[in-house]
Amino acid sequence: MEYLDFELPIKELHDQLKKCDSIGVENDIDVSETFTQIEEKLYKTKKEIYGNLSAWQRVQLSRHPSRPYTLDYINALTEGSFLELHGDRNVLDDKAMIGGLGKINDQSFMFVGTQKGYNTKTRQYRNFGMANPEGYRKALRLMKSAEKYDIPIVTLIDTPGAFPGLEAEERGQGEAIARNIFEMMSLTVPIIVVIIGEGASGGALGIGVGDKIFMLENTWYSVISPESCSSILWRSWEHKEIAAEALKLTSKDMLKNKLIDKIIKEPLGGAHFDREATYENVKKEILSALKCIQKLDKRTRIDNRREKFIAMGRVSE
Repeated sequence: MEYLDFELPIKELHDQLKKCDSIGVENDIDVSETFTQIEEKLYKTKKEIYGNLSAWQRVQLSRHPSRPYTLDYINALTEGSFLELHGDRNVLDDKAMIGGLGKINDQSFMFVGTQKGYNTKTRQYRNFGMANPEGYRKALRLMKSAEKYDIPIVTLIDTPGAFPGLEAEERGQGEAIARNIFEMMSLTVPIIVVIIGEGASGGALGIGVGDKIFMLENTWYSVISPESCSSILWRSWEHKEIAAEALKLTSKDMLKNKLIDKIIKEPLGGAHFDREATYENVKKEILSALKCIQKLDKRTRIDNRREKFIAMGRVSE
């Protein structure tokens, strides 16, 4: 397990638990009382730390290297029934954007999401979760197929943004994202969006239009990352903590501003501390949301989805 800077007190207590356990085994003595005391202290420390997280600390948690990624969620939710589909039928198969068919219980879904890597090699293979234009075109192709066969869509967002390279711009990055937003507004099937990690800029919004939008507790959603915002305003990354607070990018901020529909709770310490509980929470919300959305006829569903996004950003003075 890797620990972030603010998690070091937790690491120390975990180390104490391991040491206490090994002492008991090696010396054949009863250390249960000491072990229980350390466990109680660990729980209190975790409650104190994770109950008072700053915006920047939540950004750090959303990037935790042990945190589950899109394929982890899909494989857990579909229990091995996932069939990945490839290619945009134009240029190539973007490895940063994945998609395919799978079942949750007996209900079929088209899953689309951005995928990061687990180590240096796979991070390069997945382009660090930054999709190219062909990734967004693949996503749209799959969503159109889902509409054709009346299959609900689930999108999972975890990206630092769309790939900003020259070649991506040459192949129409902005147009591809804009086209996805335009088309998703009119898809007749239910669309459920879940932000499972980073939700940055148009890279996230390119698959982020839905009837229901959920955020896991320790995730963020913003037009720009705190580091990039800091570098623009202060010409340095040193003010990223201030930028994170000012951007109002946490799940609580997004819910307060009515930009999402619900926050999905994470286990104490984050999704990586209890993956199975996190998967179960996400599964429960997806199935519950689908049940509500399916009660609406297609025309009402589209009208409600459009109104949801048209209402965003309205202010009164």
